[in-house]
Amino acid sequence: MDPIRNPYAPGAGQRPPELAGRDEQLRAFDVVLERIAAGRPERSLVLTGLRGVGKTVLLNALRSAAVRKRWGTGKLEARPDQGLRRPLSSALHQAVRELGHPREEDADHVLGVIRAFAQRDAGVGAKLKDQWNPGIDAPVVRGRADSGDIEIDLVELFTDVGGLAADVGKGVAVFIDEMQDLGPDDVSALCAACHEMSQTGLPVIVVGAGLPHLPAVLSASKSYSERLFRYQRIDRLSRDAADRALSAPAEDEDACFTEDALAAMYAATGGYPYFIQAYGKSVWDLAPRSPITCDDVSVAAPEAEAELAVGFFGSRFERATPGERDYLRAMADVAVSIAEADSEELDDIGSVPTADVASALGKKPQSLSPARDSLLKKGLIYSGERGKIAFTVPHFGRYLRERV
Repeated sequence: MDPIRNPYAPGAGQRPPELAGRDEQLRAFDVVLERIAAGRPERSLVLTGLRGVGKTVLLNALRSAAVRKRWGTGKLEARPDQGLRRPLSSALHQAVRELGHPREEDADHVLGVIRAFAQRDAGVGAKLKDQWNPGIDAPVVRGRADSGDIEIDLVELFTDVGGLAADVGKGVAVFIDEMQDLGPDDVSALCAACHEMSQTGLPVIVVGAGLPHLPAVLSASKSYSERLFRYQRIDRLSRDAADRALSAPAEDEDACFTEDALAAMYAATGGYPYFIQAYGKSVWDLAPRSPITCDDVSVAAPEAEAELAVGFFGSRFERATPGERDYLRAMADVAVSIAEADSEELDDIGSVPTADVASALGKKPQSLSPARDSLLKKGLIYSGERGKIAFTVPHFGRYLRERV
């Protein structure tokens, strides 16, 4: 097969594998956009799932859907060491520009409010060189979204942006990736602003994506958060969807897979879109001709696994300290014990008790709290329920046992 025209290479083609099987989410989001544009009440949206299930690709597809409706859109990626003001200001700056409001003075007023919101991050009386400017030429609007209280300021900011969008019969959607990494104050402010939008009916929504424990993060911030967001769990693809993810790009290049090859690919990837793309790329590079066979999959599997071991698993494992790596290995060992005792597949074991991990290491659970908390902050594990933890990366336990 021609490696230059590899349809599974990152960024290749118009139909990335991660979007296969996501038609339901795309259709539902179109309805959300229509309802909000019509002034009907609707909740913001939160996508949750493990790493590698295609949340970011789906988030981008939803943004594209909003752009096609001529909404104003902006996107940011949350980081544990960064506040919300600056990245959100950049995202809203772009959204306001996309709205194309006919009255320039009204748009400039809102841009001035965004600028005030951003610069408040530097503190009162900050020197000009320390004030951050998100590329906005409009003068700062004093006394609006610049109190220093992020909750008050964000409510005022969303209100002004929503009013501008309502003037032209459109909406604004803010897309936030890695939403679980927002700080507690920023999460609280975001919930308060979304609540205000739902009360006033202004056309501003937040579309977030994050790890499976994101709903718990939102709930811990505001008890009413479940009324603000529509939660959608993004999981591995079904067999049919995974087959389409492989077959459709191949057909665009006048190639195909045999049924045995598709079965072998699903067995190797587990239906996770990131793995489908990685295996698809390797198989395409190494298969001599079409149709791609089960033997081609067997030949390409070691190359795909080696690439995943370095770029997907290894890069995360290297971020852990020696003590944290011991904790991760113990999690994998406990998962194997549970799978053997219950006659289940290892990859079907979602979470393991923290007490069992401590027992496997021969230590008291309290002494392992620093390692566990650090792994949680690094996004390598998450806690979906009290007393249990799980890997954020699918097949990570298998990687630890086979390669580490």
